[in-house]
Amino acid sequence: MRLLAVEDNKALLQSIQQMLEGEFEVDCATDGEEGLFLALQNIYDVILLDVMLPEMDGFEVIQAIRSENIKTPVLFLTAKDSLEDRVKGLDFGGDDYLVKPFQGPELQARIRALLRRSGSLTTSQTIQYQDIELFGKEKDIHVSGQPIKLTLKQYEVLEYLIQNKGVILTKEQIYDRVWGFDSDTTIGIVEVFMHHLRKKLEPFGYHKDIQTIRGVGYMLKEQ
Repeated sequence: MRLLAVEDNKALLQSIQQMLEGEFEVDCATDGEEGLFLALQNIYDVILLDVMLPEMDGFEVIQAIRSENIKTPVLFLTAKDSLEDRVKGLDFGGDDYLVKPFQGPELQARIRALLRRSGSLTTSQTIQYQDIELFGKEKDIHVSGQPIKLTLKQYEVLEYLIQNKGVILTKEQIYDRVWGFDSDTTIGIVEVFMHHLRKKLEPFGYHKDIQTIRGVGYMLKEQ
């Protein structure tokens, strides 16, 4: 997963990066203009946005982002704790609000909650891996031009693998991404879905690209 953190306090920005780098590829910006540029150029799973920023403040940044119909979840980070600021941030299209100082586990929990409830666990974009095409808006999949049928969860697992091709994903990461840690299922469901997903891809030879990393998780990589 990919995350953008826009924060002018460099020490805090470095701390956020260290907190999240095990789960996210973290891009950083220290002013509003740079943050807006990155947000418009890349696809992120979530954006952390400080309110008080040089060049453009966080409210201006999110207005510009939303005007481009970018629906990436935005979590505001701010030292201000007034009701007016919280309401303003949410009215401009923010999804949540976290007041500084905060602890790493709370930040991580807020991000996970945003990803689960906002619909950003899947993308509306078309993504591709070799001859596999995923059409996010319709949740359809074509392999070598032929449509195949996947359940929604199978689709989300494959989408997550493609988004992170060449990267080892732990079972915990996959479970949290697709089911959420508050799910009634257990983490063992990941192995079951990988088995069925490989079966669906076997006629096209892509089942071998889903590699099991023993004791860790899985990785999508060309054989």
